[in-house]
Amino acid sequence: MLRLFIFLITSYAMIGCAPLTLESRQDAMPRNFVDIGNYIPDAIIDARYASSNNFTGKPVDGYFANKCLLTKDTALALRRVQEALTESKMILKIYDCYRPQRAVDQFIAWTEDLSDLNTKAEYYPRIGKDTLLGPYIASQSGHSKGNTIDLTIMAFDQGSHYELDMGSSYDLFDPISHTKTNLITLQQQKNRLLLKEIMEQFNFMNYELEWWHFSFQSLTPYPFLNFPIQ
Repeated sequence: MLRLFIFLITSYAMIGCAPLTLESRQDAMPRNFVDIGNYIPDAIIDARYASSNNFTGKPVDGYFANKCLLTKDTALALRRVQEALTESKMILKIYDCYRPQRAVDQFIAWTEDLSDLNTKAEYYPRIGKDTLLGPYIASQSGHSKGNTIDLTIMAFDQGSHYELDMGSSYDLFDPISHTKTNLITLQQQKNRLLLKEIMEQFNFMNYELEWWHFSFQSLTPYPFLNFPIQ
């Protein structure tokens, strides 16, 4: 009887603690993640989804700071990219890194609200909002694994920086944003290929519909996560 009583008390305690453990995992940055702002201090962070300067027109759920968080192995590879660029007097400008699943859910809800066309002229002028889900916006994103990044290159010129002309703006959902396209100039195409080639040197793979989108290739399986950026 005493053994049964101890078993029940122990089981109850374990069940009672489980939600707290799960919640803590959801709210805390995992130990295998790093803040790129500290890890690659030369990089410029412009976390668009932490502001209203994005295709939804408002800050996105889960983005509470202008930060770029990545898994350590992805961050190490990205630092090597920056080191290579530094030799050519260039630096990375980063728009998005790890993305909480809650943010992805907000994107899905936004695509389903066909009455909200406030950002159409700037972000999807030539295609319907109802066509964005799939090719441009997914129900689960590689960003939520912490190994995917959106970025561009900036160059030095007489003490100041300027973005290389890539032929289209970030998050422009349009054929002109495809990595290889005949809708841009030869120099703009060269700039995109420069970014693609240097990222590929360090094991990043480009998404062909978005010149800015790269995922680090690793044998390590990455889970989808939902902790906030703060």
